[in-house]
Amino acid sequence: MPELIFPLDSTKRFPDQQIVGHNRWHPDIPAAVTVKPGDSFRVHCREWFDGDIHNDDSAEDILNAPMTKVHALSGPIAVEGARPGDLLIVDILDLGPLPQEDSGPLAGQGWGYTGIFAKSNGGSFLVEQFPDAYKAVWDFAGEKATSRHIPGVEFTGITHPGLMATAPSADLLAKWNSRERALIATDPDRLPPLALPPDPADAVLGTLAGDAFEQVAAEAARTAPPRENGGNMDIKNLTRGSRVFFPVFVAGANLSVGDLHFSQGDGEITFCGGIEMGGFLDLRVDILPGGMDTYGVNEHPIFMPGNTQPQYSEWLTFSGTSVTLDGEQRYLDSQLAYQRACLHAIAYLTKFGYSPEQAYLLLGAAPIEGRFSGVVDIPNSCATVYLPTAIFDFPITPSARGPVQIDPGIGAPHAAA
Repeated sequence: MPELIFPLDSTKRFPDQQIVGHNRWHPDIPAAVTVKPGDSFRVHCREWFDGDIHNDDSAEDILNAPMTKVHALSGPIAVEGARPGDLLIVDILDLGPLPQEDSGPLAGQGWGYTGIFAKSNGGSFLVEQFPDAYKAVWDFAGEKATSRHIPGVEFTGITHPGLMATAPSADLLAKWNSRERALIATDPDRLPPLALPPDPADAVLGTLAGDAFEQVAAEAARTAPPRENGGNMDIKNLTRGSRVFFPVFVAGANLSVGDLHFSQGDGEITFCGGIEMGGFLDLRVDILPGGMDTYGVNEHPIFMPGNTQPQYSEWLTFSGTSVTLDGEQRYLDSQLAYQRACLHAIAYLTKFGYSPEQAYLLLGAAPIEGRFSGVVDIPNSCATVYLPTAIFDFPITPSARGPVQIDPGIGAPHAAA
């Protein structure tokens, strides 16, 4: 096992750990640990809400999830010799939940969760159709997940970190804040908001204290979106065996990781759409000097996916085009087309006895594949959702006998916004 350089105690909150991570982006957040090029090491990661979501049959915790706390990131991890303009090479050697006997009752220790976020607290990809909070808890058995809230399915997870990134430079941070404030100003009262500005509330900034903490907390960017440094990309295929090339913007690169998912469908469409968990991550790092200019990777990482993802070979595919639910034609709106494909899949699954919310949660958690299938045929983009049929313990393809009716169980816990 690689050396554990970032341990976490599951009985303690994120700010109370022996080594304190962070939940904001800023170049002045000090490195928590330092490694050398070629080193392999293990990092523990907290679940993104630091234990505020519970293994129960209520969605009140999703409704009231404290967005100012996210994400609980392990790092920054400085790499000796890394300089701005380099590419940081990160190999994902292994990852997974912590063993139950070592960890207690927190997410990632035998279980995880998927949540539909309420419109009043972040919303989701289908927020207008699903404005309230819902939750599904998943139990882990080896590499497979099942849920008492969504019966009749079992699937192998594509375990991955939702968030990996290097630290931004001061100039890059200023660019983020400027463009996101400009976007917010176009509709400052929108729900859900157009972006999340810097907010000192609940900021965790490693070892910073006093005036330095106050200054950084006022400027530091929130971790919710992906940006040029990587960040919350939520790419389900970024799993074990993957190699990532990150742009380096500050000395040491200052790599941070977190937001582990046991599984996820393409798009993480419920916002809290993967199966969220804490766990461990084994990494190896190296440096490609001057790699940003050499390969033109001046912003946004590139990666080589691993080859250990589940092998599903039969799919039922749903399509959608860029026409709104009330019949308005949009021009090549691929985002809308993917929403319509998801809604078609949800409507189909309700014919078997699932509630719309159960079907939506399933699409967020299971390893569905989403594709922009046609983006040039005016006026309609075409997007598709590929649903693996083998995850169900009953037939879901159309037949003369009609859909099998299942017992929907206790359903997905609900909390109205």
